[in-house]
Amino acid sequence: MGPLPKRKVSKSRRDRRRAHHALTLNHLVECEDCGEYRISHRVCPKCGAYGGEKVVEVKDD
Repeated sequence: MGPLPKRKVSKSRRDRRRAHHALTLNHLVECEDCGEYRISHRVCPKCGAYGGEKVVEVKDD
């Protein structure tokens, strides 16, 4: 059997350790071509443009 903690970790100490575990929202920017919001530094899922150029062909569903 491996090493075990000597004392119980209190709720406040446990929660302070997890203070940085919260999820953050993606940084959204407006697409230069179509005006839709997209995640920064990613190809626009609506029009397939990145950096003002059409990079990917988008299928219409």
